[in-house]
Amino acid sequence: MDSKEKAYQIAKKQMYDNDPFSQWLGIEIIELDAGLAVLKMLVRKEMTNGFDIAHGGITYSLADSALAFASNSYGRHSLSLETSISHINIVKTGDVLSAKTYEESLSHKIGIYRIVIMNQEEKTVALFKGVVYRSSKEWLV
Repeated sequence: MDSKEKAYQIAKKQMYDNDPFSQWLGIEIIELDAGLAVLKMLVRKEMTNGFDIAHGGITYSLADSALAFASNSYGRHSLSLETSISHINIVKTGDVLSAKTYEESLSHKIGIYRIVIMNQEEKTVALFKGVVYRSSKEWLV
C-alpha cells in the first residue's frame, strides 16, 4: 500500500468517517499523503458570531482536523500536545476555506506542523501551529 492509500485509509475511513464534528463542519478532504492533508469547507451562517464574522473556533477546528489527519497518516496514533492560531483576516458567511499542512519536523515521538488557512481568493486568513505526540500504537490498515 502506497503512502497516499495508507493516509486515505487512516484519515478518511478511520478518522473522518467516525468524526461527527468534522462532518458537521462540512469538511471535504482534497488531498492526503504521509504528513499532508489539504481540506476545504464552506462557512455557513450558523458559524458566525455577534460581529457577523466566522467564530474563531471555525478556522481553528478546520486546522485542527488537518493536523490530526496529517500527523496520523504515517500509521501511528498521534495526539496534539500544543496548538496555537493567529487570525490574520476576517472570514464571512459564504467563504470557502482551505487548510494545507506543512510538516516542519518529524521525529520518533514528536511532529511539528504548520497549517495555512486561506479563503477562496487565496488570501491567508489564519496561521496555525501544532505539535503532536507520536505514540507507539498503530492504526490497523
